[in-house]
This record gives sequence, structure tokens and C-alpha cells, in this order.
Amino acid sequence: MTALPSLVAHADWGSSPARRRLAYALRRSDGAYIAYAPGPAGDPQTLLPRLRSLAPRGGILFGVDFPLGLPERYAALAGITDFAAILPQLGSGRWAHFYNVAAHPGEISAVRPFYPLRPGGTRQAHLVQALGMTTIDDLRRRCDHASPARRAAAPIFWTLGAQQVGKATIIGWRDMLGAARRAFTPDDPAFPWLWPFDGRLNDLIAAERLVVAETYPRECYHHLGVAFLGSKRRQAARAVAGTALLRWADAAGVVLDPDLRCAISDGFGAAPGGDDDFDATVGLLGVLNVVLGYRAAGEPDDEVIRRIEGWILGQDQGSR
Repeated sequence: MTALPSLVAHADWGSSPARRRLAYALRRSDGAYIAYAPGPAGDPQTLLPRLRSLAPRGGILFGVDFPLGLPERYAALAGITDFAAILPQLGSGRWAHFYNVAAHPGEISAVRPFYPLRPGGTRQAHLVQALGMTTIDDLRRRCDHASPARRAAAPIFWTLGAQQVGKATIIGWRDMLGAARRAFTPDDPAFPWLWPFDGRLNDLIAAERLVVAETYPRECYHHLGVAFLGSKRRQAARAVAGTALLRWADAAGVVLDPDLRCAISDGFGAAPGGDDDFDATVGLLGVLNVVLGYRAAGEPDDEVIRRIEGWILGQDQGSR
């Protein structure tokens, strides 16, 4: 990138407040970035203005660990041709029940696609059948499919199980991005500009926008050389895997605040939630990896991806 943001941030985005963790890095007067240890992301409705308060001037690049965009097949069914344009409308009017998770297969529709509300006799096949799809892959975007670096991501509308992304997506769209695009005008410094829907990354940063881009920490593991020996939930495994983060930061010239360097070396502690802090940090360094030019953003040229499906920052275009 030729235009460098004043602030780079990343949120590891869970469905509960305790699982939403934010890490950020500020660009110093000497041009280097200094990265800080993760903390609570806080209220989604105030998060974007709080980020802008950290960097009142200059561009901001904020990575979020939840989907931005809709599967092409679903969008065609629902009559959606522009994700960024429809986002602030979701939850009202024709879309009043969009975020109301369906409790039974008979409640699933194009305007109420999230399912299921609770476990018990629920199957992804219910989504496939109710939405007129052929397979569950029809409810994945191109960037969600398996790549050499990772397995396939969960279907966007599925809300059950450890790997689901539906619940976090609802909070991210309804309570943060959709709310902000209704509350702020495009000339407001806290208005969220969505990549790649609203323009090319370098152009948005050069215009000093607050840019929100989708990230996937598991994708960033590959970019940063992170490998796990054992479960990510174990502190010792995180400490070993964290040595790759320390090497990357030192080689890239990213300054780690002492508290962050200590947290990485310590595996982010023994308390529950250490894996969330690990992924918040991985995501932050993964975004910085793109900002500093060590990895291409993956700027898509395909019109369907740019307007409807979106793309994961830093993912190879060959993965689609």
C-alpha cells in the first residue's frame, strides 16, 4: 500500500461480549507502528467512534473477524445486487425479521435466513431446502471455500456449534456496521466504508476513511508462519506458536508494546479467553502484513465479489 493508515485495528469477534477482543496499532511520527495488547471491544454501537477518537486524522483500517458480504446464490434469491447498500436496510421494512433467527425450518425464508435458534433436530439441510439451494456450499461465498491454508468456513447463516459465524455476524451487521451506516453520513469521520464494496483499499485509506475489512485469523496463521502443536486453547501451545509472531514483528519493524510482547511470550495467560486474545493479535499483525506491503490485499476485480460477496483481506485470489 502506498497510503498508510494512522490506525490499524482488529477485533476477534465472538457472539458474547467476553469473546469480542480488540487489538490495535498506531503509526508513530517516525512512521513505525506500535502495537498494543488486546482488550475488550466494548459496545458495538460505540466502537467505530472510539476507534476514530484514537486517530482523529488519517485513515483507519479495521479488520473484523466476521463475514462481510452475501453468497451469490442467496443474493440472487433475495434480489440483492449491492451488499453495502442493503446493509443499513436489514432489520427494517421488508427485512424486519432478517436478524430474527428462525426456530423451525418453516420460518426460514429469503428475508429470514439465519437458523437455528436452538439445537435439537436441526440440520444444515433445512437451510439448503428452505432457500432452494442444491448443497450447503451454495450458502458459502467464494472466499469461504477451503484453501490450501485452511478448511472451509462455516456457512454464513448457520448459528449452531463452535465453528458457526451466524451469531457474530448478526451482532456485527445489526449493532455496529448497519447501525453506523444509518447514524452517520459518508462525510462523518466515523462512517464505516466497507472494503471491497466501497472502493479499492489504497484509495479509501488515502481519502482518510475509516475502512472496515473482513479478516480470518486462521487464514493469517499461514501468512505469519504460525503453527500449533496441540490445541489453541492451551496456554503452552499459544506460547510456542507466538514465537512466530515475535519473529514477524521484529522482521517487519513493528514495535510491540511491552505488555503485548509479554502477553505473546506468555501465551496470553492461563485464564479462559486467551485464545481470543491470541487471534485478536494474529488478526492485527495479519492486517499490518498487508498494510506494510508484505502481502497483497487480494483486491478483487470480479464484479460479483466486489458488490455482493466480498473478500477476506490478504487471501490469495487463486483461492476463489
